[in-house]
Amino acid sequence: MSGGAGLARPLSGLVSAGAARRIRSLGKAEAVLLRRNVVALLIALGTPVSLLPLMMSASDGDGRFAGLGAAALTALTAIVLLAAVYYNLVTTLVARREDLVLKRLRAGEAGDLEILAATAAPAVAVAWAQIAVTAVATATLFDLAAPVNPLLVLAAIGLGTVVFVLLAALSTAVTPSVELAQVTTMPVLLVPLALCGLFVPLDELAAPWESAARVLPLSPVVDLMRLGLTGTTTDGRVVDFAGSFGVAAVPILVLVVWAGAAGCAARRWFRWEPRQ
Repeated sequence: MSGGAGLARPLSGLVSAGAARRIRSLGKAEAVLLRRNVVALLIALGTPVSLLPLMMSASDGDGRFAGLGAAALTALTAIVLLAAVYYNLVTTLVARREDLVLKRLRAGEAGDLEILAATAAPAVAVAWAQIAVTAVATATLFDLAAPVNPLLVLAAIGLGTVVFVLLAALSTAVTPSVELAQVTTMPVLLVPLALCGLFVPLDELAAPWESAARVLPLSPVVDLMRLGLTGTTTDGRVVDFAGSFGVAAVPILVLVVWAGAAGCAARRWFRWEPRQ
């Protein structure tokens, strides 16, 4: 494999003090660039907020969420992972690649995953901040009840973030320029969102479509959020804290498989410099 392709360089000491220092330093620089990029900042901050009313009404319409607060938080989490994490990171990585920034960073001390983590850090921070603010707002405005299993809510957000960061890295392989990112990212932005259960209950779909929808990367995030917040399973049952763990096994496994598959594919096809 050529030096300009793939996340292939040996990755050691990712959790060491030196790695943490490098990620923090690179992440701060990336945050400054994000703050100066008005368009990227508006996409990261504005898209989820502007789409939230529509998503809230769509997700609460089938009665599967115990209240508007849980519906709003679940919907915004899904949108944030797509807009603030996935799409924003695709455009950022492509811009850094085409400007030869990634190539120069790779010539230094930082490992491949350190560079990817640092580049993703500002987008992830913005996304998690939006989710946290929404959680506080919904608890205040819509009387959001305490989560049935907060561990599953954290798992949905954490694993979902990992999956969409890796999908963003993979999508850069077919994105030759920032301008074309809105085209190459469309399948990941639209298909999982349409078939994640927020617009249409998945059990109302024909059997083949339902099976396919349940293994898309956003569906298990929605399932885990719904299960963790309200204890509601995909078939409409309500379980308690202990019972939620068994139900959560399948969506967690789907996210783990997506993370592994996207990571392996990005390791093979991610490019660090423009195509010659």
